[in-house]
Amino acid sequence: MNQRPVLARLFAYAAPIALIALIALARADQTVLYEKASAYNTIVVTEENGLRILRFGKGGVRQSVVKPGNPDYLALPYVQVALVGLALSQEPRRFLVVGLGGGTLPMFLRKHYPNATIDAVDIDPAVVDVARKFFGFREDARMQAHVGDGRQFIEKLRQPYDVIFLDAFGADSIPTQLTTQEFLQAVRRAVAPGGVVVGNLWGRVSNPLYDSMVRTYQEVFDELLILDVRDAANKILLALPRKQPVSRDELTQLARKVSAAKRFPFDLGDPVKYGFQAAPAKSQHERVLRDRDQLKRLIEGAR
Repeated sequence: MNQRPVLARLFAYAAPIALIALIALARADQTVLYEKASAYNTIVVTEENGLRILRFGKGGVRQSVVKPGNPDYLALPYVQVALVGLALSQEPRRFLVVGLGGGTLPMFLRKHYPNATIDAVDIDPAVVDVARKFFGFREDARMQAHVGDGRQFIEKLRQPYDVIFLDAFGADSIPTQLTTQEFLQAVRRAVAPGGVVVGNLWGRVSNPLYDSMVRTYQEVFDELLILDVRDAANKILLALPRKQPVSRDELTQLARKVSAAKRFPFDLGDPVKYGFQAAPAKSQHERVLRDRDQLKRLIEGAR
C-alpha cells in the first residue's frame, strides 16, 4: 500500500491545526487593557510579554511599545534612527514632538536631557489620556502634552525649537495637512537656525506620495538627509534650515559623540552607517505638495 497519499492528507489536516495552536498560544500572552473608538482612531492598548503596545485598530501596526519603568527601551527601530537628528543641533534645549503616541520619544528625551523643555502635541485627547494612564507618560514643569492640531500649534508658535520631530501618523498614513509646502514652511519658521527637523515617513513601497514628500521637503529646506530604517518600511528625513553638507562618516562621528556624552544605551552611529543616503537631486518630475492640491484631492475623494 502506498502510504504517501495518506501521509499527505494527514499533513494537510495537521498543518492548519498547528497554525491555529500557534496563534492561540501567541494570543494567550496578549491582554487587552483598553479598546475604545475616539474621534480619530480606534485605540487599542495591549500588554504582551511585559510590554505595553499601542495600536490604532485591532490589526493596526504598533504605534508605540513601552517597557513600563524603562524609558531607555526603544523597541521600534525607527525611534533610534530618528534620534540621529540630535547630532545636527548643538546641545538642544527645546524639543517639539508632533504625535505623542505612547510618549516613548518624549520620555526618552526627558531622561537624557533633564534640563530641556519638551512639548508634545497630539490632536486626539484620548491618545494623550492613554499615554498618561497606560504608558507611564508623566508631565512636569519642563515636559508638557498639548491637545490640538499639530499644524495649528506650530503656526502659532512664538519661540523656536532646536529639534522638531514630526511623527504624527494616523491609522495608516500621515494626515494630509502635515505633508504640504505651506505646513513645512511653518515648521521651518518654528525651528531655530541651528536646529533640525526630523520627519518620519513611510517609504516608497507603502507610500505612493513618498517621492513628492521628499521633493516638498527639498523645496522648503536647504539641506536634506535620508536614513533607511533596518527591518522597517520607515524613512527618516533630517531637514536643515541652512546649508550644511554632511557626509556619512561625519554624521556617524557626530551621532556617536551624542550617544556617548548622553549615555544612551546604544551607539547612535550604527543607524547612520547602515542607512545614510544623501537626498536625490530635485526632480522636476515630482510635484511639490501644496494645500490647494491636497484639498482638491480630499474633495474629489469625498464625491
